[in-house]
Amino acid sequence: MMNKLLKKFITLMLLLCSVSAYAQDKHTVSGFVKDVSNGEGLIGVSVYVREAETGVVTNPYGFYSITLPSGSYTLVYTYIGYQKTTKTVILDADKTVSIEMGDESNELAEVTISTKKADENVKSIEMSVNKVEMKTIKKMPALFGEVDLVRSIQLLPGVTTVGEGASGFNVRGGDISQNLVLLDEAPVYNSSHLFGFFSVFNPDAVKDVKLIKGGIPAQYGGRISSILDVRMKEGNSKKREINGGLGTIFSRLTYEQPFAEGKGSFIVAGRRSYIDVLAKPFLNKDLRDSKFYFYDLTGKVNYRLGDKDTFFASGYLGKDVFGGGDFGFGWGNVTATGRWNHIFSNKLFMNLTAFYSNYDYSLGQNQNDENAKDKFDWKSKIISSSIKPDFTYYLTPNNQLTFGGQYIRYDSRPGKAIAVSEGEGTDISLDPRYADESALYIGNEQKLTDKISLQYGLRYSYFRSLGPGTEFDYLEINKGERKLPIFPAKEYGKNDLIKSYANWEPRFSVNIGVSPSTSIKASYNRTAQYLHLLSNTAASSPLDVWTLSSFNIAPEKADQVALGWFKNFKENTYEASVEVYYKKLYNQIDYVPGSDLLLNQYVAGDLLFGKGRAYGAEFYLKKNKGKLTGWVSYTLSRTERLVETINNNDWFPARFDKPHNFTSVAIYELKKRLTLSANFTIATGTPATFPTNSYNALGFVVGNNYNGARNNNRIPAYHRLDLAATLKSKRKLFGSGDGEWVFSVYNVYNRRNPFSVYTRANEDNPLKTEAVRYAVIGSLIPAITYNFKF
Repeated sequence: MMNKLLKKFITLMLLLCSVSAYAQDKHTVSGFVKDVSNGEGLIGVSVYVREAETGVVTNPYGFYSITLPSGSYTLVYTYIGYQKTTKTVILDADKTVSIEMGDESNELAEVTISTKKADENVKSIEMSVNKVEMKTIKKMPALFGEVDLVRSIQLLPGVTTVGEGASGFNVRGGDISQNLVLLDEAPVYNSSHLFGFFSVFNPDAVKDVKLIKGGIPAQYGGRISSILDVRMKEGNSKKREINGGLGTIFSRLTYEQPFAEGKGSFIVAGRRSYIDVLAKPFLNKDLRDSKFYFYDLTGKVNYRLGDKDTFFASGYLGKDVFGGGDFGFGWGNVTATGRWNHIFSNKLFMNLTAFYSNYDYSLGQNQNDENAKDKFDWKSKIISSSIKPDFTYYLTPNNQLTFGGQYIRYDSRPGKAIAVSEGEGTDISLDPRYADESALYIGNEQKLTDKISLQYGLRYSYFRSLGPGTEFDYLEINKGERKLPIFPAKEYGKNDLIKSYANWEPRFSVNIGVSPSTSIKASYNRTAQYLHLLSNTAASSPLDVWTLSSFNIAPEKADQVALGWFKNFKENTYEASVEVYYKKLYNQIDYVPGSDLLLNQYVAGDLLFGKGRAYGAEFYLKKNKGKLTGWVSYTLSRTERLVETINNNDWFPARFDKPHNFTSVAIYELKKRLTLSANFTIATGTPATFPTNSYNALGFVVGNNYNGARNNNRIPAYHRLDLAATLKSKRKLFGSGDGEWVFSVYNVYNRRNPFSVYTRANEDNPLKTEAVRYAVIGSLIPAITYNFKF
């Protein structure tokens, strides 16, 4: 089946590509747009043809292509934060016009917080998409004074978290595993350092950040909630550059340099926390050997081989280490990406990507003590590797075709574990699991009229669970309780097909221009997900198990529709939007009471499956220019689940349901050297299950839910104010570089926000119950960071 589809797909692509000969009196102008200061390709630059009243935007590598009738044309390149550039071209043959754009910050009397096309939010087909500039993120107040990408996007509409110190983020009713987090196109399975307080993304090495919450283009697949697409810098191809920072928690250093006479460049960035070093003098003797730190190393190199070929290689290595004495715990990510950009013609652009991603974690006791009679050593990992060709064909200025495919190989190691008791060892390891996923996609962005634009596409995904492996059928004795495995099990040999799943995933978006500054957009997308994160705790932890779709676990799916109104005011100084959405989720995973998810060969018997729904409205107002910039957002939403036997077979709020969520960000340039900023957020408390009654057992009070309610209450609301001031140094660093001091206060008014609330028997009177508030951060946190660049 897959071979037949592939043949039809290739035939279709050849037919589409052959239309390049449709008119001999038309020619194509194409090229790259780059930053003049460092040679980085600029993403999303508007290239407008004045005489034809049409245009395109540059792709993620800064490439553009426009086909026009023969004649003389004026090309206007615009990008907020950069000087407008104009080129005149006589199009009597195919032409290559590449330019470099300069930063206009030195010539403007006002500040901008957006480096994109001025009216992109209104004119583009994209909706449910947020882009946060790294320049903006670096000015915002941050925990311990350290800029963090993931914590920053939690201030955007439709994005929430279950609490302080929780890893990941939730988008429009999805859990953290339903977000596809990409670093240079390689998936990152755990994007958190220090249990969620920081992310794995070094801000000094990040070039572009895009969060896609809906209207997902056909080239993306594998998750049902959102896409966080993070792209790294390519390295300064003009000059050597060093920057970094010294902070309260960790320090960082980044080095960039060109080579081969500017044909290539590279960047290397590293970070290391030193909480353990600072705390050691204050620890008692028993804790002196404690380890609690993280580090990461990010690198990228690119080389331009002629005008048509560019090669990129990038990678990430990060690790968290915790423990002390006879106990150890750690996790980490490794990614590697290789890419080849090739221009087949002025109209056909290819990006070929290969990646490798490895997420591993370990837990142990007395692993290194040869004399210990009791030991435990557990290691787990999930590895994925992929090849992915992507093509863009610029049919006409009004039609941009994208097509391609992807093959992913999965290697899941849920647990290699050895337990030693009184010198006797027991192997309690689980067998590895294997699978692969293939996909083909095609999409078109089409401008029907001056006021109506469409983006439509189709993705076909095909997943196979492969041997070797063992699969059980399960017997359900009572609904909602643990299912029992049926023996004998089914045994599969190497590469035997255990189970396959296939899904068609249509995508559609439309933009209707109501006026030059107003548009209405709508979108629909279906998505499928073949990987699942098993976690029955209040918040995800690094020890949660990634598992593959299999004989007993079907893929998750989601359908989402969205409708939005977009408006710009006062020459794009202000932008506003209102979006409403409705999402249906299928095959959502829940758990039987007392479920055992770790090192359990029969874990499928502990799983329940249901459906979900999420709906809401997102209000967003942003000020792009002036001394005062920033945004306010408000999200009104509900996220619910329905699982048979849970909550009396009725809908119940998901753990991360927050009906009201308000955030604001303000950045004020008080003086040329001094910038002030503030964040404020207030949100409904997350759901929790509290006892409805209690009874006395052996002299102790025991809480009970007589009606089996799930998430029948809420913890108190979350709210927090952060402040920061950035002061640029007067003196040059080492005679040529620049430095700045960042002073910040996190949780200014000392709010003790609850992460959870639970009930227990009163210590003084066991016949009475009491509620206990658990807060991860219970005080204000001041910090000082010094950043430098030379």
